Amino acid sequence: MITCFIRYQLDPHKTEAFDEYARNWGQAIPRCGADLIGYFAPHEGSATTAYGVYTVDSLAAYEAYRARLKENPLGRENYAFSRRERFIQREDRLFLRLASGPHAPLVRA
Repeated sequence: MITCFIRYQLDPHKTEAFDEYARNWGQAIPRCGADLIGYFAPHEGSATTAYGVYTVDSLAAYEAYRARLKENPLGRENYAFSRRERFIQREDRLFLRLASGPHAPLVRA
């Protein structure tokens, strides 16, 4: 299993557009085969940094997922929306594997 972390640099005056973009991916990404952990928008601190995080089984699975996403109507429209509205100034992807597992159960006080 690998996790894709997408770091976005946003126009700080267009975070509402990013929220819409994130909600759209919340529908399209799972339909195309990746396990979406979520999209995270600025809240406090940086007003320009956001993240998208999802997992796939392998890089081969990632390539198949990306091909499905490219053909998905909502995926195509969401990409076009981001290009049209220009709220994303930069986007970087990083693929990581979990190194700390298995984790102990969470103990609540």
